[in-house]
Amino acid sequence: MPPYLLLAIAIAGEVAATVSLKLSENFSKPLPSVVVVVGYLIAFGVLAKLLKDGFPVGVAYAIWAAAGIAAVAVIGALFLSEPVNWTMAGGLLLIIGGVVMLELGRAH
Repeated sequence: MPPYLLLAIAIAGEVAATVSLKLSENFSKPLPSVVVVVGYLIAFGVLAKLLKDGFPVGVAYAIWAAAGIAAVAVIGALFLSEPVNWTMAGGLLLIIGGVVMLELGRAH
């Protein structure tokens, strides 16, 4: 499987698990609680496979973490009524920019 597809699956698992963690209300709701466990198992399992296949750990973790942070922040703002302001948006852009620079540096 292509490495960036594996990375996308790991990111999707982490995002689903993290959003479900909030929705689980301290693990008092069964369905979101199951999604937390399954999502993190998928995220870490696929990330481990990616690293075993030789993808650089620094780049993989940076992309995984930054994409997860950005996606969870956007989902929180759009669907969970969580606040967002220009400072926070700027911070997300800086995180994403940093990851892009890591990936560009890897290409050289």
